[in-house]
Amino acid sequence: MLQYLTEEASDRGLDVAVSCTACLNVCSQGPIMVVHPNNHWYGGVESEAIIDEILDAIEEGELCEKYSIAD
Repeated sequence: MLQYLTEEASDRGLDVAVSCTACLNVCSQGPIMVVHPNNHWYGGVESEAIIDEILDAIEEGELCEKYSIAD
C-alpha cells in the first residue's frame, strides 16, 4: 500500500512526503494514515480505492470524512 500511495501522490503532482512509522496505538482501526500538517487521521485504509478517495480529498483541500477517525 505504501508504494501505491507514493506513486499515486506523485502521479497526481502532490507535493507530499510519504513515510512509515511505528505503532500509533489505534490497532483496532488500522491500517492508519495520518496527514500532516492538518492532523487528519484515517482508519481502515485497506485498499487502493480508499487511498484514492483520501487523495481526492487532499487535492480538494478537504477532509475525507468517510474514513476519518480523528482530526
